Amino acid sequence: MKKITISMIAVAMALATAGAHAGPASNGGVVTINGQLLANTCTVSGNGQGNNFTVTLPTLSTSELSAAGSVAGATGFNIALTNCTPTTGNVHTFWEYGPNTLADGNLQNNGTATKVEVQLLDYNGAMKVIDVSKADGAQNSQVVAITTGNASLQYAAQYVSPVGSATAGTVTTTVTYSMAYQ
Repeated sequence: MKKITISMIAVAMALATAGAHAGPASNGGVVTINGQLLANTCTVSGNGQGNNFTVTLPTLSTSELSAAGSVAGATGFNIALTNCTPTTGNVHTFWEYGPNTLADGNLQNNGTATKVEVQLLDYNGAMKVIDVSKADGAQNSQVVAITTGNASLQYAAQYVSPVGSATAGTVTTTVTYSMAYQ
């Protein structure tokens, strides 16, 4: 038993010594991570369907998306906040960068139609095109006041054909969103 204990101590000392001599990698660096947590909470419902919801764009002719930069079929939707704690403050929607985010800020079509994307619009004040490819605060997502524990954020989705000549087929995409409280 004495021999096993001595062997275990020797192994432990060798490992400790090896770790003590390991220095930082010459190509390494320091990552600083900052964040903030708020106590804000609200019940979220998009178009009265809960926090996960669907927006259905109208069926249109491809001729409406024949020119480069053409848009059509803007369809409004809202994100309603209720039972907010605290009952006052400000909020905006952060549209998260994801697998459907394109470099031009639109959303990729995963359906069968080609040369068409989906664009989001913010109607909380002046109408602004939302650029999902940008960071929070730079997307054109406008701030809305929370009053008496409620807020209503107004948006729209529409077809857009950056290059024109959209072809017939289905259009489908998804985007994840978060409520950013201030």
